[in-house]
Amino acid sequence: MLYAHREQLTVKELQRCLKTVTKTILYITVAHKTDGEMAAQYGFSQKQKDQLAELLSDQYADLWRAVLYGIHNGSGDIVAVAISQLGNVNGDVYWAFMGFESRVAWCACFVSWCANECGYLDAGIIPRFAACQSQGIPWFKERGLWQDAGGYVPAPGDIIFFDWEQNGHSDHVGIVEYVEGDVAHTVEGNTSNSVARRSYRLDSPNVQGYGCPLY
Repeated sequence: MLYAHREQLTVKELQRCLKTVTKTILYITVAHKTDGEMAAQYGFSQKQKDQLAELLSDQYADLWRAVLYGIHNGSGDIVAVAISQLGNVNGDVYWAFMGFESRVAWCACFVSWCANECGYLDAGIIPRFAACQSQGIPWFKERGLWQDAGGYVPAPGDIIFFDWEQNGHSDHVGIVEYVEGDVAHTVEGNTSNSVARRSYRLDSPNVQGYGCPLY
């Protein structure tokens, strides 16, 4: 009886120690709206719409780059633009910019969008591409702007291409933010369906090589 009594007490003690833990996960979706949609939402008059269209015209592009990304004198800084997008999920604005009507693997779309924000597409500094192996890499190689991984230390703004299956076919791309020692730190789109920072050893077998734009 003493044994049974002691065991019952132990169960009660355990029950008193039990706690219910509720885990809450917050998902944030950043949605993009056009200037027309914003004007309609806030009831702009026609005069205000005309003024907005003028402010968003190409002649003020450098001004907006300075305001939004800290980019001055039209020099552009793709790293600053990429960092400004951290946390954006699903990539709607990026794949829509590339003309897709529904979601695609959008890592290259993200790079192209960032390049466009800096004026690099029009200047021919970075290609407009949605596919790594068939579009992005050939563009850099044809212009002598390609570096294979291994022995090369990338610079901020280099375009880093990955080969996850290590079969000679690139399937992901990002932007080098900086290098620290033997580790490259990047900003990438479509990594866990968001814009996020990642880090890789320079000798990682998953890194295929780098496009090295002439900024």
